[in-house]
Amino acid sequence: MRLLLIRHGQTPSNLKHLLDTAEPGPGLTSLGQDQAAALPRALASERIDALYASTLLRARLTAAPLAAATGLEVRVRDGIREVMAGDLEMRGDDEAIATYLTTVFAWSAGDTGRRMPGGENGVEALGRFDSVVAEAAATGAATVAMVSHGAAIRMWVAARSANVDVAYASGHALRNTGAVVLSGSPTRGWQTLLWEGSPLGPAEETPDASGPAGAASVPAP
Repeated sequence: MRLLLIRHGQTPSNLKHLLDTAEPGPGLTSLGQDQAAALPRALASERIDALYASTLLRARLTAAPLAAATGLEVRVRDGIREVMAGDLEMRGDDEAIATYLTTVFAWSAGDTGRRMPGGENGVEALGRFDSVVAEAAATGAATVAMVSHGAAIRMWVAARSANVDVAYASGHALRNTGAVVLSGSPTRGWQTLLWEGSPLGPAEETPDASGPAGAASVPAP
């Protein structure tokens, strides 16, 4: 299966550099709407057979233009929502962001019992993402697109892709409407074919405008 993991478009909380992970979450900025609208053209060469989005509003809004262009139903799943920030929710200070990203990438490195302060642990976060990928693979679709979130995508790819490690995933940004393309299956494993950290649609003026969850960092798990 070819798996396209696409980060949502820009939100107001991205501009404010906040850890905004609760449901339903914010909508898209004007730029975020333009980024979403650009996805059908950017992905025109992909023959997408199934389209998924997380339950958070920003992911569903980002997936909508792609659904309209392809005629596919958006399969909304909680499992690919953003890593829940718990007690760090709506914080944007350096300490909170470092704790959040360090915890996320510790899970990718194997410390899945570690818990986000007031939130989920790695077993739960990776398990829910795994379940949606397994569901998609079971459909027999050759190419699947999933609109998800910066930390969730980087965490899962670093944990599950044979050729992307924590150092790479944490050190490489995934800006709004950036994408990671993989090939494989839940049983055979995954290889990353492309890490496109820059937006597939219009770019923000500064990388910080994509928010903390997709920012490059070098946390120590």
